[in-house]
Amino acid sequence: MVVTYHRPTRALIHRKAIEKNIKQEIERLPEEVELFAVVKAQGYGHGAVATAQTALAAGAAGFCVATLDEAIELREVGIVEPILILSVVFPSYLSLVLDYDLSITVATKQWLIEAQEMLADIGSDLPLKLHIKADTGMGRIGFLTPEEVKEAADFIQRSPNMLWEGLFTHFSTADEPDTRYWEQQNQRFKKMLDVLEEKPRYIHASNSATALWHKEFPGNMIRYGVAMYGLNPSGHALPDAYPLSPALELVSELIQVKELPAGEGIGYGETYITPEREWIGTVPIGYADGWLRKMQGFSVLVDGNYCEIIGRVCMDQLMIRLPHEYKVGTQVTLIGKSGAAEITMQEVADHLDTIHYEVACMISERVPRIYKE
Repeated sequence: MVVTYHRPTRALIHRKAIEKNIKQEIERLPEEVELFAVVKAQGYGHGAVATAQTALAAGAAGFCVATLDEAIELREVGIVEPILILSVVFPSYLSLVLDYDLSITVATKQWLIEAQEMLADIGSDLPLKLHIKADTGMGRIGFLTPEEVKEAADFIQRSPNMLWEGLFTHFSTADEPDTRYWEQQNQRFKKMLDVLEEKPRYIHASNSATALWHKEFPGNMIRYGVAMYGLNPSGHALPDAYPLSPALELVSELIQVKELPAGEGIGYGETYITPEREWIGTVPIGYADGWLRKMQGFSVLVDGNYCEIIGRVCMDQLMIRLPHEYKVGTQVTLIGKSGAAEITMQEVADHLDTIHYEVACMISERVPRIYKE
């Protein structure tokens, strides 16, 4: 998808907000605990490279991504710090993993067997850096029992071309008020640690939610994700552990303003008919940009005023009801502040009956990310 610079729709990314969020978290951590910034999915829609560079300046010790390509992108721009790929990488790609000096996740014994065969063919002098994934209750990827974890660790330690660098798990309910399942997962992880005679360099179980609300988290590293971007991992469920600064604003401008008489249909399907004379503004953003058709009925901000989206959201444009005439070029704020008013990403998520993670990720590549200091 082509990035569209020649129209006024922009995602404004505030580096200072990201920096502040990271520094606040680092100040709370014990000295021996490192913060890895999670920049997968294009930095949760904020842009992976720029947010990674900002995170480094704020004190991040390394990075987590989801795919091999995401890791390579960071290496290609000169980032030399540790990068962990959280998802499974097929053994057929291990030569790339070694070439780019990456750490990867191992989740099954069969993968280890296939990887060992592939490494023998590659013949690299560098060991493959591995983090064992323990499934303590997420049901996604990973070893299920302490015995399986120990067997995997022993396998890696016996292999001269492998390096056991980490052990980790992922808590599925760390962002909820009821902590019983989190505690159950935590106990399972501790049992896995107990069977190991030796420990790897990195032990990590803390996502943003665990780091924010569970002080007795296990390990010496946290994976700081959505909170880095100023978003509360729990949505509404738990209060911020400290003030988080949202890093993203979504803005555009009015490209046409017209006064219509009563009885005029607006948009596809004539789903809105003007009940009286109304000022209508057109904004160049639509569902191809990630502003979905379900946003009909939601409001955006113009000069501090809430203006309802009327008619169906089009692929590239949408229409809003204005309180009075505005000049073409007047700013429209879809996410962010305008005067004393504010629309948060959480409010957008609530309207869509989803989570703000999804809202951040669904703003398409067509929308330029503009970075502000």
